[in-house]
Amino acid sequence: MPQHDPLHADREPCDLFVIGGGINGCGIARDAAGRGLTVVLAEKGDLAGATSSASTKLFHGGLRYLEYFEFRLVREALIERETLLRAMPHISWPMRFVLPYHRDMRFESETPTSKLLSFFMPWMKGRRPAWLIRLGLFLYDHLGGRKILPATSTVSLKGTPEGAPLQERFEKAYEYSDCWVEDSRLVALNARDAEARGATILTGSKVVSAEVREGQWSVTIDRDGERKTIGAKMLVNAAGPWVGDVIHGKLRLNSRENVRLVRGSHIVTRKLYDHDKCYFFQGTDGRIIFAIPYEQDFTLIGTTDAEHDDPSKPPVCTDAERDYLCAFASDYFRRPVTPEDVVWSYSGVRPLYDDGASSATAATRDYTLKVDRSAGAAVLNVFGGKITTYRRLAESALEEIAGVLPVAKKAWTAGVPLPGGDFPHDGAEALARDLMRDHPFLTEFWARRLIRAYGTEAREVLGGAAEAADLGRDFGATLTEAEVVWLMQREWARTAEDVLWRRSKLGLRMGDAEARALDDWMKTYGIDAARAAE
Repeated sequence: MPQHDPLHADREPCDLFVIGGGINGCGIARDAAGRGLTVVLAEKGDLAGATSSASTKLFHGGLRYLEYFEFRLVREALIERETLLRAMPHISWPMRFVLPYHRDMRFESETPTSKLLSFFMPWMKGRRPAWLIRLGLFLYDHLGGRKILPATSTVSLKGTPEGAPLQERFEKAYEYSDCWVEDSRLVALNARDAEARGATILTGSKVVSAEVREGQWSVTIDRDGERKTIGAKMLVNAAGPWVGDVIHGKLRLNSRENVRLVRGSHIVTRKLYDHDKCYFFQGTDGRIIFAIPYEQDFTLIGTTDAEHDDPSKPPVCTDAERDYLCAFASDYFRRPVTPEDVVWSYSGVRPLYDDGASSATAATRDYTLKVDRSAGAAVLNVFGGKITTYRRLAESALEEIAGVLPVAKKAWTAGVPLPGGDFPHDGAEALARDLMRDHPFLTEFWARRLIRAYGTEAREVLGGAAEAADLGRDFGATLTEAEVVWLMQREWARTAEDVLWRRSKLGLRMGDAEARALDDWMKTYGIDAARAAE
């Protein structure tokens, strides 16, 4: 545990107080702690409790952002894909994306590329020509110095596994590379590494207010109904959708910077096809969606772009968004996707920097960092960002922080593995086989799930178990008491929802009664553990 105790009665102010336990907050906390700063992070709920667990689960360059001429963002993201792939091969892996082509593909009308083509080639009438798509994929292959991931190729959809699920009118496709990532596990592992390097991670800790006293911040938090005050030399506002609320409500700053909230919704169906590749579908309205193999037995489809005005209103996938995604996918698949096929849906709010764009789709996905000293002490406000560039965002944040606090150590996170990620980028299957050999009671699904969640630490989760009974209570869907205790003790899990929908996606395989039983057990375990610690 960290030596700095921010809740101790005679504590010293920490260097950095981070508001928000999403990927940006945890990434900044990890980087800063690794450079020797004393760091406290406060999250009002669970880690990755909002946007960071509701992404499309991709480390990707953002192919469509090329149409907005966001070359710096795309290049940075493309470079990061392979940097991250090496650092977390248990929760991230390469995927091939199949982009079917047909003449009806259209641009989103407000993109700079669409406007240019409409001016110079008005006869195209907003269509995306094949040569332009191929040019974009050429740039995608070469902007980021790709080394691990294979290059773009052209594939036939006639008589091939890639074409089998699709309508006959699709005859050819382009196939390119991006990467999958377990988004909420990424957040938890960054928090764990931050703590291992000296940071204090406080979940269930809502920032009530903050004021400047003698040139330093005094932050009041409500932790499980008890109020505490923590001193800090500098604040980082990484509150995601609530970044504006923190600026104006908690810190009471007179700032013109603002956030634009854009809701992205996804649906999950039973598996729609048998191969392990993803689809990149382009619509007649200029938008795109993905169809992605998900959790071995499902297909993930998303995402939408819709304005979301109130961060206090929980985002949900509306019936209209669900129907839109079903209809969009049905334009490609032989068998129509219907609302009855949907087994789960989720929605997240992207806190984008308000750049005045005309639509939610056109709003920049790049991150913006702003230091505000108007209160008499510094706060770094974090707007936007993509999960792919979270590590680079953290490095950029430390450059800003170094203008306020002495930061002696240089950038260090590139190539440093997250907990459990200390194995080759293509070694997950070998680890799963070794785990099954040493624990013969494991099924293939169970072993692969553990490796994909914990990597080399899967052995610690299992301990010396010789049979399943050694792992304690069986909660269903391969979730055992030993794993739940690990998540509670090591990864701040407090409720069944934390375990079933953020530390894992086993909620897709467990019923309401099983979830309630798990929640009851966790509450009892938490009470007993608290009593034992007294």
